Amino acid sequence: MATVELRFSALPEHVRTARLVAAAVARRAGVDEAVLDEVRLAVGEACTRAVGLHQSAGITAPVKVQLVEEEKQFSIEVGDEAPRTAPGGRAPGSHGDDVESDEDEMGLAVISGLVDDVEVTAGEHGGQIRMTWPTTPPVAVLP
Repeated sequence: MATVELRFSALPEHVRTARLVAAAVARRAGVDEAVLDEVRLAVGEACTRAVGLHQSAGITAPVKVQLVEEEKQFSIEVGDEAPRTAPGGRAPGSHGDDVESDEDEMGLAVISGLVDDVEVTAGEHGGQIRMTWPTTPPVAVLP
């Protein structure tokens, strides 16, 4: 099981880098070329969401992205440290308004539309979005 871990400051300009790294690792892991655009978009949405949650809650900790290559699947986990009581929920006492909450829910809807296997968890210590894609084993080339 190969794992790549990426941590970046919760700034929008770092989301593009996370997207590029995710696509490169997904390609190497054997994710179908036709799905790589969906991987990029889903990672972009998840990272943008995490950056927004960190910024709105005043959290200076980095956003965490783990890219995990397993035997027949490839997973990306995007984690934040914004405390919430439920997936999509706001931090207790946060100053988020309905517009931010709607954007958060829209981001989750976009991710769910792009990824068949997605799991969203959230709690008092932050949240995580885990997205999984099937991989194709490499084809052996005979001499």
